[in-house]
Amino acid sequence: MMKLKRKTIAAGLMALLTMMIVLSGCSSEEKTNAQQKKGVTVNIGVQGSTGVLPYARETKAFERAFKKEGVKVKWNEFSSGPPHFEALASGRLDFGATGGTPLIAGQSGNVDFKAIAVTTDGKKGNSIIIPKGSKIKELRDLKGKKIAVAKGSSAYNFLYMALDQAGLSDKDIKVVQLQPDEARPALDNGSVDAWSTWEPYATTAIFQTGAKSLADGEDLNINAPSFLVARTQFTKNHPDLTVLFLKTYERVMKQFIDNPDKVSSEIAKREKLDPKIVSTVLKRSNLILSPATPEFAKAHQEQADFLYKAGGIKKKLDTSKVIENKFVEKALEKE
Repeated sequence: MMKLKRKTIAAGLMALLTMMIVLSGCSSEEKTNAQQKKGVTVNIGVQGSTGVLPYARETKAFERAFKKEGVKVKWNEFSSGPPHFEALASGRLDFGATGGTPLIAGQSGNVDFKAIAVTTDGKKGNSIIIPKGSKIKELRDLKGKKIAVAKGSSAYNFLYMALDQAGLSDKDIKVVQLQPDEARPALDNGSVDAWSTWEPYATTAIFQTGAKSLADGEDLNINAPSFLVARTQFTKNHPDLTVLFLKTYERVMKQFIDNPDKVSSEIAKREKLDPKIVSTVLKRSNLILSPATPEFAKAHQEQADFLYKAGGIKKKLDTSKVIENKFVEKALEKE
């Protein structure tokens, strides 16, 4: 009887000791995670004024989400996608949202990043805009014309693919490399004959000046997905914060989808724009948050292959090497 009691006590002590070790391990792990986050500032890139990230910046959605983790948020503004990758390469940026072409250029330049989610299919995102009264009627009429475009942007690749469909190449036109804030005045004053750009610039020009869309991705059946990107080392150091970034993005995106009139009104008032412009841009955006499905991955690879063939990049790429779906898959799991 005494032996049985001793065995029972010993078993109980062993169980208690095991529990203490487990709890101690959990406590140490939690402490390590907390220490890793201490003093962390998440740098987020933003461009334009009507997208999910610009709206999140104004509503401080990310600040609220990351504050709970003891993490600060810093916003970094860019005029287009390519500068995002310069900042990623130098460690000044952790997250951003761009079209597919900047990703291709970034991978070609050996920037260490991951494409962590798809945000649009890109079919309506890019357009070639012509000014009011232009005699240009179809893509073939662009031969010999001056066309403004931001080099390395999604609109840059779109222009080349559109020309290819029309049986033209960059040798048949004069490419004028301009950022959106320079290209719009050039289109308005006749310095260029057309402008290859993205939203919201295309719709804004159409509403404000009577410009017309000569062709967009939907017209030409060009599927050019846009992505959320992340600095690889940040995702390795802070996988939980990467998931939190995506969850927060999804929450803000749902506000766009569920309350389009409210969101359009707020953005229009803040940016001093016609609400119809903002509403049209949001409808054309076709917002999603998705892993890079086989369809999206194929479309992105085709863009890279086209750029290589056209001489836009110097080496053939395997774009699957920068695609990382595990974080968005985790973010989209039902709790």
